Amino acid sequence: MTLRKFDAVVIGDANIDLAVVGGSEVPLPGQEVYVDDVTMNVGGGAAIFTLALAKLGLRVAFNGILGDDLYGRHIREQFSQSGIDTRQIRTSTTQRTGISIAFNPETDRSFITYAGTNKELRMEDLNLEQVSAGRHVHMTGYRGRSNHEPFMAAAKKLKAEGVTLSCDVGWDESGEWDKSIFELMRQFDIFLMNETEAFHYTGFEAVEDSLRLFSQYCGHAVIKLGSRGAAAMQDGTSFRRPAYPVRAVDTTGAGDCFNAGYLFGYLSGMDAETSLKYGNACGALSVEAYGGSTGLPDLAGLEQFIRKHEPAFAEKRGGLA
Repeated sequence: MTLRKFDAVVIGDANIDLAVVGGSEVPLPGQEVYVDDVTMNVGGGAAIFTLALAKLGLRVAFNGILGDDLYGRHIREQFSQSGIDTRQIRTSTTQRTGISIAFNPETDRSFITYAGTNKELRMEDLNLEQVSAGRHVHMTGYRGRSNHEPFMAAAKKLKAEGVTLSCDVGWDESGEWDKSIFELMRQFDIFLMNETEAFHYTGFEAVEDSLRLFSQYCGHAVIKLGSRGAAAMQDGTSFRRPAYPVRAVDTTGAGDCFNAGYLFGYLSGMDAETSLKYGNACGALSVEAYGGSTGLPDLAGLEQFIRKHEPAFAEKRGGLA
């Protein structure tokens, strides 16, 4: 059996998130608007997921591209301080680290985004030997037909190396919602997406119908339902859990934090129902603070949160702190 250095290797985007706090409008030309605060955090779905997974105590490495600049160095430092291995991060010689500015994060957010080095991440350029140092690999950055073939090729090669795979497919910016996604699903052990994405791909308007279709291609599919919780189907059995009640101040990265909690459960040998509890708890704690993963505690804090809302949890988990 191959000895794996990491519990998970994450492939995807990393950038800086600037969140404008207390700003209910974008200034008109020639206008100045004062706000309560502007916070700076590590952003990008894959980076937020990585930070959240590391907080839960797993050995994690990040594979992406950053610029040789202040923001790139800041992201590397934040990763290192969280115990995340950064040796798989490449440095761009042509692009600067990406930045995303979020306005009015308390309600419907608006963004100004410079993708920067994230535009250079290509599946065909991956060092798969490095990536397969994880017993599990989480892949992001799927863009439909534009990178379907290299994404498929990378997934097949990694599966051949004996790792388990998960993917959060993300929003299809092309608007095509190409059915090749179902071919891709066959390569993955877990496939995650949100409700809107699922309905676009399946053409259905019910979560259960979408999960049943997904289960024909991937034995373990998860659909995130935002403030209504999440649903999963594993080996033909469906599960659904409501969200935990919290006061949301910033929903940035909530889905990525859910992914971290759910996959922590999966990688720890938990069933889908228990993994949904961990995912929902991570998503709930994420929205209580500005920044994608800043509100998340360590594993002990997360399980304390779940126990508070579900007293039977301690008995089922053997009273873990």
